[in-house]
Amino acid sequence: MANENVKRLIGEVFNEIADAIKSGTFGKKVRIGLTTFGSEHGVEELVKAAELATRKYSDFEVVLIGPKVETNLTVYEVANDEEGHKLMEELLDKGEIHGCVTQHYNFPIGVSTVGRVITPGKGRELILSTTTGTSSTNRVEGMVKNAIYGVITAKACGIKNPTVGILNVDGARQVEKALKELKENGYDINFAESIRSDGGVVMRGNDLLAGSTDVMVMDSLTGNLLVKIFSSFTTGGDYEALGYGYGPGIGEGYERLICIISRASGAPVVCEALRFCATCAQNNIINIAKEEFEKANKAGLKEILSKITKSNQPAEVKEVTAPPKKVVTAQIAGVDILELENAVKELWANGIYSESGMGCTGPIILVADEDEEKAINVLKSKGYIA
Repeated sequence: MANENVKRLIGEVFNEIADAIKSGTFGKKVRIGLTTFGSEHGVEELVKAAELATRKYSDFEVVLIGPKVETNLTVYEVANDEEGHKLMEELLDKGEIHGCVTQHYNFPIGVSTVGRVITPGKGRELILSTTTGTSSTNRVEGMVKNAIYGVITAKACGIKNPTVGILNVDGARQVEKALKELKENGYDINFAESIRSDGGVVMRGNDLLAGSTDVMVMDSLTGNLLVKIFSSFTTGGDYEALGYGYGPGIGEGYERLICIISRASGAPVVCEALRFCATCAQNNIINIAKEEFEKANKAGLKEILSKITKSNQPAEVKEVTAPPKKVVTAQIAGVDILELENAVKELWANGIYSESGMGCTGPIILVADEDEEKAINVLKSKGYIA
């Protein structure tokens, strides 16, 4: 028995040497699992994706978790997707696989996935943070966390100093203020500039199409929608053909590398999702996450998030009477849409007539030209604008 084990180990060593000579990459390959139940395109489509990844990439190994199939790949046989997820977790915790690609997996609250797509404007890769899961039950707090999650994933993909933009959705301006405070406290975050003439870190649809930032921060429902559009806009929607899937689940203290695909994901996307997962494993995304959370917490992340959750508690809108009406032509941007009504009434309480509106970059407050400077000072002092 001992001799058989020695022979097996020698055989494995020689196989690894042969693979390393062939690929030019020395060191033990990472093993990436793929669960094969649940696809709308059938088990065969996922097996096809795994075999495609094996032919295309020689620096990682793919193993399957699912029903018995005709393939040269290793198959861990299970009866259904529930058993598949249970075995996947066991294999990850034992270190028998270093990451896994799967579908409709339930992450704990605080963990969300960071997706990766190819933009149609200029063919750039764009990291969408996030695409599934719930970073927080508070929208703004969740998006601030998503920015950190996106930076972690970008660094795991080899981008040393990723640019970060915030998609112009509800809460974007509050997220901007929080992230700028985090940067002032010492967390190194590299803000992107919109390609639109007025610039700024808040990104528009044009920036999505052009890929004008490395990481685009948003809520997970918006991210989920965008992944689906980017992945299947050439196919009519029922087959995701482009991109890297919904990405790894990231969260503070979370130590399993589980990447998500959709039931509509086709073999090309699943192949690249395996590549994405392998890259994250090779670059040790778990360690990168620990380092980034440590740096962010040192810069006061938890205190900033605590302020956000307190300030977003439901409150009574101030009952104040508007001052005498004026012609309002000066525009003040930067107030989040969630705070717009309170900001207008704050100005009324300070004797400044104002109205709310919507500009091309989002919500605006309109005041008379002669009141603009005073209005800006009031809004800054009350924390409505940065």
